[in-house]
This record gives sequence, structure tokens and C-alpha cells, in this order.
Amino acid sequence: MSTLKDALTSALGENVTLRDAQYPNSVISCTVPKEKFVDAAKTMKKAFALLAAEWATDESPMGRGFGVYACYRWGAEYLIVKTEISVDDPTFPSLTKQFVPAYRFERQIKSLMGITPAGHPDPRPWIKFEDWPEDAWPLRKSFDPSKPMSRVKGEYQWIKADGEGVYEIPVGPVHAGIIEPGHFRFQAVGETVINLEGRLGYVHKGIEKRFESLSWHEGARLAARVSGDTTVAHVLAYCMAMESMAGCNPPERALWLRALFLERERIANHLGDLGAICNDAAFAFMLYQMMRLKEMLMRTNHKLFGHRFIMDKVIPGGVAVDIGPEGKSEIYNEMDYLSKEFEKLVAIYDENSSLEDRVRDTGILSAEMARELCVVGIVARASGLNLDCRIFNPFPPYGQYERLKLDVPVLVTGDVHARAWVRVLEVRESIRLIRWLLVNLPGGAIACPETMPEPGSAGFAAVEGWRGEIIYWLQAGLKGEINRCMVRDPSSVNWLGLEQSIHGNIVPDFPLCNKSYNQSYSGHDL
Repeated sequence: MSTLKDALTSALGENVTLRDAQYPNSVISCTVPKEKFVDAAKTMKKAFALLAAEWATDESPMGRGFGVYACYRWGAEYLIVKTEISVDDPTFPSLTKQFVPAYRFERQIKSLMGITPAGHPDPRPWIKFEDWPEDAWPLRKSFDPSKPMSRVKGEYQWIKADGEGVYEIPVGPVHAGIIEPGHFRFQAVGETVINLEGRLGYVHKGIEKRFESLSWHEGARLAARVSGDTTVAHVLAYCMAMESMAGCNPPERALWLRALFLERERIANHLGDLGAICNDAAFAFMLYQMMRLKEMLMRTNHKLFGHRFIMDKVIPGGVAVDIGPEGKSEIYNEMDYLSKEFEKLVAIYDENSSLEDRVRDTGILSAEMARELCVVGIVARASGLNLDCRIFNPFPPYGQYERLKLDVPVLVTGDVHARAWVRVLEVRESIRLIRWLLVNLPGGAIACPETMPEPGSAGFAAVEGWRGEIIYWLQAGLKGEINRCMVRDPSSVNWLGLEQSIHGNIVPDFPLCNKSYNQSYSGHDL
């Protein structure tokens, strides 16, 4: 039974054609005529679904034109709706009026694939810069990435605000710290922010295009480098999508080790973020202490798994590194020490009145706005949305709910404190999960022989990274090669939340609010 499929077929009837060769079978894929694409979105909206992703493909090697895909999510269900686009008429109806995240998904489709979203309110490029030639569409098969592009004159048109006392503050793209570039343009009256517009794309690396020239095994290494602080979750999503296409079932021990890596990545990043949030409120003590604990985890990762970030240890078919009794004992003892030290720091955070004054009621993202923006992960859970792929789209051992009893924290205030406190609660839960994984870790092999996806097949995977839901969609060409790899990092939707939650706050609170989101530039700028 699929609530979303039933709603769609009931509304559109014979206009819905179910598609084969989409894996895993739990993810339903269908095709609708172009003129019904918006009707499908309206139906999904009425069914309370969220828009998880929207992307396009060039299917000319398969004898077709373009494809535009929209992925909807409701609870544990994912439904992919495709519409086929003619090469002679590269346009499709915009979904922006139904789902806010389509606002940037579709600008990116236009910029990189050259397909125009008809009815979209904003024709400006996204990711693609104004000094690129107008007819340069990197994701088309006709584009040659080995040749340098000529530069043209152009200027980005920022949103303007007029009125007495209104002034603009440009921040970035180069920042006063070791962080990636992004430009934020504020309009303010006095110290109060009335509008914020972000502009990203400064670290666009052509990652999705690069996948098309790689083997499936090489693709796993690239996925591990999409966003360096989330290497485990990204490569895990890639591998799961590929494995579903190839009918590959990694050994149980490998799946549990993947979960162990994922939770260690979650803890390390949450510790760093908690320290950074406090540092932006001038409480540097917490930054030093949290980074001390994060460094401890990173060194253990390097000692036991050969890399501080556990990079390239998740591979198609399983994992590349095992853990012995001594390693299990070391991690278990580390979790004991971490828990004791962490709780001391949490008490300091919770009892600091000046810190509380900065983080509470700052940067509020309401539950209603969070749902409209389809945000995910820590941002969603801090604003009342119970979204976590470990519960709603689990892989072993997360599916053993009765044994694991995963507790996902959900708060409702949607402010900086809520986003910080979700991290606190998730660190506690991840420590418990790691202990449980170590005690119950099954024996056996850590990898199985790698098999290749069938030609023309497609694979989908959603993994709960530490920022939130990461989605990969893979499409094999007629020879079984990578025809398309769509990556949707949590930042693709959560950046929208940052722009909305700063309204009415004072300018000095932006760094604090921004750090409470801490989205990935690299994961967004694909």
C-alpha cells in the first residue's frame, strides 16, 4: 500500500504510468504527461507530501529527450514523478507555486541543463554564474567539460529593498575564517534585518558532471568527497543506491559497521557545531572544550580505521575496514569518557544566563515555515518536524526498532537554542547507539563481491547524515555506465530556512543563527 501512489492514480488516472527498473522496489516511480506535471504536484501537496528533490536528465544516449523528475516524501514513502521533455521544446511547468524548494531546484535545472521552468518567478541563474556563456549547459551530453569556457560580461541582479532608513550590508563571499565562500546580502533598518538573500555556487566543482566519466567504483570515491565533513553519509547513500540497482546485499556485519561509522561522524560534527555556536556568542571556552572532545574522536578514527574522517571505508558491497576486540573495547571506553565530559559541558551551557540570552528566541523558524520549505534534519527536528531516515527509511540495524529503540529528539521552538539542543540530545543518543552496536555487532564477512547495475536501471537511496536527509539517484546508461548521478545534500533545502529565520533579528545575530544551521557550501554547490 502506498498513500502517495494511491492519491496520484486516483487524481490522474490513466495519465499515470508506473515505471520499471527503479530500485529499490519500495521507491515507486511513474511518468505523467508534461501538462499533468503540476497537477501531480498539487495532488502531492494535498496528500501532505514534502518535495524532497527535483532534477533533470539528458537521456539522448537512450534515444530520448530530457527527463524532469520530482521526488516527493511522506513518512516512509518516496514517490518519483517523471515527465518527458522534447529536445525541440525544452520547457516544463514550474512547481514553485506548489512547493517552495522548487524555487532553486528549477533555477539550477535551467542553469545546468538548459531546460526552462515555465511560470517560474525568478529567471536568474543558480549555481551557474553570470560570466558563463548563455548556451553553456554543463549537464547536457553535448557539453565538453575538458574545454575551457569563454567568459562573457554579466552582473547578478540582487533583490533590492527601498525606503527611508533601509541600507544594504554585503557579507562575503570570502569570510573572516576558514570556511567556504558564500555571499549574503542583507537589507536592514538600523540593526534589524528585514531581508536576507544568499548567493551560493562559488565552490561549484562540476561534481554531478564528473560522475558521468567515472566507473561505478570510482563514483564511490567521488561521493565520499562531495562534502568532506559528511563523507560517510554521502558515500553510504551512493553505495546503497548502486547496490539496489545491482541486486547486491552487503553482509550484515558490514551494514552494522556502516552504522558505527555514521554515528561517529554524527557525534564529531555535533560536538564541533556546539562549540562553534557558543563561540559566536563570545563563549570561547565551550569551543575549546568541544573541539578537544571532537579531536579525541578523530584521532581514534585514524588509529582504528586509517582516516580521521573515515573516508573511503564505505565501499560498494560493504566496508573496507574491520574492527577487532581491542578496537571495540577502545571505542567503548572512549564513549564512557566522552559521556562524562560531555555532560559536564552541557550543564555549563544550560546554566549560562548570558549564553541563554543570545540563543533563545533567536533565528526562529516556525513549524509552518519549516514544512513549507521542506527542511530536513536538525533544522526540521528543531522546528517540530519528526523527520529521520533512520526511522522512516532504515537500513540494518536501524530497522530493528524493538531492539534498538531509537529516540529521535523533536523540539518546537525552532530557535538557535533548539537547533543546538537537538544536537545535544543526538550526541547522547549516538553514544548509546554506538555502545549497543559494539555489544551486538554480528560476525562474518565485511564485504561481498561487487556487481554492476543493469543497463537502463535507476537506483535511489536516502540516508540520515548528521545534517539531515541525503538523497542519491543514479541512472545507468544503455551500456551500464553512469548516465546521471543526482546528489541532494540537506543544504539544498535548509539554506532557504536560514534566509527566512533571520527576519526581525539584529545583524550581529546572523553569525550565531548561521552557525546553528551550519549548512554545507560544498554539498550544495555541485
